[in-house]
Amino acid sequence: MNDTSMSTFFDYNRQDIDSETLLLLYRNMLKSRMIEEKMLVLLRQGKVSKWFSGIGQEAIAVGVTMSLNTDEYILPMHRNLGVFTTREIPLNRLFSQWQGKANGFTNGRDRSFHFGTQEYKIVGMISHLGPQLGVADGIALAHKLRNEKKVTAVFTGEGGTSEGDFHEALNIASVWSLPVMFCVENNGYGLSTPTSEQYKCINIADKGVGYGMESHIIEGNNILEVYKKVKDIAESIRNEPRPVLLEFKTFRMRGHEEASGIKYVPEDLIAEWGTKDPLLNYREYLFNEEVLSVATEESYRSKIQSEIDENLQISSAEKEISSTESKELSSIFHTFQNEEVNPNQTKKNIRFVDAVSDGLKESMLKHNDLVIMGQDIADYGGVFKVTEGFVEQFGADRIRNTPICESGIVSTAMGLSINGMKAVVEMQFADFASSGFNPIVNYLAKSYYRWEQKADVVIRMPCGGGVGAGPFHSQSNEAWFTKTPGLKVVYPAFPEDAKGLLISAINDPNPVMFFEHKGLYRSISQEVPEGYYNTPIGKAKIVREGDKATIITYGSGVHWALDLLEGANDLSVEIIDLRTLSPLDTETIYNSVKKTGRALILQEDTLFGGISSDISAMITENCFTYLDAPIKRVASLDTPIPFAKSLENQFLAKSKLEKSLYELLDF
Repeated sequence: MNDTSMSTFFDYNRQDIDSETLLLLYRNMLKSRMIEEKMLVLLRQGKVSKWFSGIGQEAIAVGVTMSLNTDEYILPMHRNLGVFTTREIPLNRLFSQWQGKANGFTNGRDRSFHFGTQEYKIVGMISHLGPQLGVADGIALAHKLRNEKKVTAVFTGEGGTSEGDFHEALNIASVWSLPVMFCVENNGYGLSTPTSEQYKCINIADKGVGYGMESHIIEGNNILEVYKKVKDIAESIRNEPRPVLLEFKTFRMRGHEEASGIKYVPEDLIAEWGTKDPLLNYREYLFNEEVLSVATEESYRSKIQSEIDENLQISSAEKEISSTESKELSSIFHTFQNEEVNPNQTKKNIRFVDAVSDGLKESMLKHNDLVIMGQDIADYGGVFKVTEGFVEQFGADRIRNTPICESGIVSTAMGLSINGMKAVVEMQFADFASSGFNPIVNYLAKSYYRWEQKADVVIRMPCGGGVGAGPFHSQSNEAWFTKTPGLKVVYPAFPEDAKGLLISAINDPNPVMFFEHKGLYRSISQEVPEGYYNTPIGKAKIVREGDKATIITYGSGVHWALDLLEGANDLSVEIIDLRTLSPLDTETIYNSVKKTGRALILQEDTLFGGISSDISAMITENCFTYLDAPIKRVASLDTPIPFAKSLENQFLAKSKLEKSLYELLDF
């Protein structure tokens, strides 16, 4: 035992915790601390590029992780090394991850703790912090829908509670009674900004009242308090699913990351928290209780040090990572072999909106694990009545009205995918996707490339003008997403394609932005096959053949072009309906342009930065010697879309199409 009994800062109460567990708590904290101390040495040696230290906060990561079952998900932050080591991830893989080597978890594509692993039920953070709170909601929702008595724990810091995603995630969890523990590590500073400049309430736990949520304040440096309270709360949540907000009072003894330092922290505050060191205090308690001996501790340290040294040797011997352009490009999407299902010969004349509804309905029947979420989509049937009657057929668990929180719901959809389910999210209007932009482009789009986690999510985007809906309900914003690697972008123009492509999008394990022009919803009808069939994503369609010029377009543009050329048999103009904007069917485009020698690219979107610019450049680079005239781009005015009918008509690309086409043909 220790030679001299010393007092500890905390009043430890072991209650019914056995000695073996007491020692395991200590060993897990010690392992985390010793690895950190080694990483700080390697950082100074330039062998790791960055480090976010959790020294002084180990009790939270270790205590929470040991309170959960190993088959329950935990979503840590970049200071929660104890989560990874307590789940016993091989150290050589962690070291390789931090050095950007292939044996890590991201193939060198992301750093530090920005990764997840299904094997250990850990879902890592992204630098934008907030979305992972909503992801935890989705994971917990999947557990609840499957009647699994499991709890999900998600971490954030006091700074992260200032983000809107924090509000959205807690609100969703509360409204849906989701089994989530929101673990807030309040260490006093968001980088250098003190809590006095982050929020006005006394405690973050006080915010739980506003969400109708149970909340607790826990001494984050007292490992026994963390372990015991969280364990009891977790067991309670398993039996009575609900969210709980936990505020852990703690302090980080080093900078936000090592380069930032801690000059902004008063020295007396550092000294005060130094006396509350979770590892040293607990060590003294165990010695005083004669649970830990000098020999046992020395044995722990020796074994941990050997493990660190041996695994560092393994990771250090690993070659620097290398790749090829083709490998990187092929790693953006989860492999998906579409099993084509041919259409039924029985057809029915239905509107575009009905075809979308049929596609959703057929997919709900095929996939029992599919959940549709969106504002007003349940009893009301959605603002466009696409899901009318779905609640009666599929139940409120799978057809879920959501609060007005696009970001939180997109993140929730991602959580469903992580936990083995499928999700369709309806944006009430495509314009509102801007409120969910962050998780779409930074979480869904990048997850597979970063750590091979599929994002089995379709986001439906009612879009487009021509209906007098003004600047906030009429945008053609597909170019926001075609610019983002990792997203598939689908934009049908006809009911048959809308149904078949939507079914394919839902089958696809990759994130799909599915654009539906609301001006076509009730204005376009077609004979559409009944029952289940699919249409391959990434394949354009020639809807009118010709040999004098090619119009390349999609969505409403297809109908503008067809209307213009109706009856004009003397104009041998080919029309390509792209149908999918990403991935783009360049083969069909190039073959047509090589045949006709002239190309006009038509989009409803505004001109600058739209997809027509990229298609024009690609044709120039690949078909230049076949061109008989300069490429024409026809698009809407570079202004927000106006409300008044006369202004909207002037704005839309349709008003410029005829003149531009004849200029091209006459060149």
